[in-house]
Amino acid sequence: MIRMSPLPVVPDLPQPGRTLVVGVVNVTPDSFSDGGEWFDPAAAIAHGLDLLAEGADIIDVGGESTRPGATRPEVGEELRRVLPVVRELAAAGACVSIDTMRAAVAEPAIAVGARVVNDVSGGKADDRMLHLVAESGVSYICMHWRGHSEEMQNRASYADVVAEVITELRSRLDEAARAGVAADKVIIDPGLGFAKTGEHNWQLLERLEEFDVLGRPLLAGVSRKAFLGHLLADPDGSPRPAKERDDATTALTTVLALRGVWGVRVHSVRASRDAIAVAQRLLERGTPLSSHSDC
Repeated sequence: MIRMSPLPVVPDLPQPGRTLVVGVVNVTPDSFSDGGEWFDPAAAIAHGLDLLAEGADIIDVGGESTRPGATRPEVGEELRRVLPVVRELAAAGACVSIDTMRAAVAEPAIAVGARVVNDVSGGKADDRMLHLVAESGVSYICMHWRGHSEEMQNRASYADVVAEVITELRSRLDEAARAGVAADKVIIDPGLGFAKTGEHNWQLLERLEEFDVLGRPLLAGVSRKAFLGHLLADPDGSPRPAKERDDATTALTTVLALRGVWGVRVHSVRASRDAIAVAQRLLERGTPLSSHSDC
């Protein structure tokens, strides 16, 4: 499906007229693809500035790994990791998102400059989160979620993954509305890899247009994820290592941009910006990508 209508916009966030790029800054020792690389706040700040220079529209700062089986840090430790990074990147002019499930982390992050809360639990992990978002007026990324890292893959059971994810996201959107969150500030995320098998992820990607029924911009987090590693597996079945999945991520970014996805969350910003530029050029020219020639 090639996008024919304008991309949705979210008030107070960048509106470049193309798919946005959300650059990942994991201030963690145990994230699945880059754990420990940016654990020092100074290194994380430098990395965030590099992503900004490469063209990231939003910098997503997180202090808790959500890979399957990860152990949650204490609140104080999560704050120690992320607050200096959010503060410095916001001061440098970045549009910063705080990636957290905890209102106790989101609130001080907003106070030092975060303009988005990226809550992978969709408000289910902390019943204060939606009220905080409503009171602060920041934008909110609401992801489909069925449980914390240590248990989520045990809940990857669906009769129809697309229909069920849409139904469960609609429930979270209704809950956000009851808490007073402005509808035009909410972005949805189908939660690829969260309580999903690889096959579930592919089904979601194949049927993304069905999420239009929710009427909200959609963020896709596909970067370096395990289902790409399995797609690119060696002949012996060994998955491609996480850092060697960037080319596949870029290819998928191109497809997502052509299909009108509002944003992509990625580790490699420049490659994704390049891919989106190609997609945007084709979209602006109205190129009939489904046509064939005899040559």
